[in-house]
Amino acid sequence: MICLFCLNDNALEALVCDSCARDITVPKSLITERDDLTRKRDALQEELLRAKGEIERLKRDKKRRSS
Repeated sequence: MICLFCLNDNALEALVCDSCARDITVPKSLITERDDLTRKRDALQEELLRAKGEIERLKRDKKRRSS
């Protein structure tokens, strides 16, 4: 695990950095929150792509009707 403070490479299971002695553990609640936010972000990106596609379809339909 890389220390965010000094960038030292530590053992994966390390709780404290070997170099600067800072706490490098990430609480489980933060990992869970990060995973939830990542899922929400991905869902919103998919929704945005669908909405953009629908807008483009509506523009094409409008163009065809006005021609």
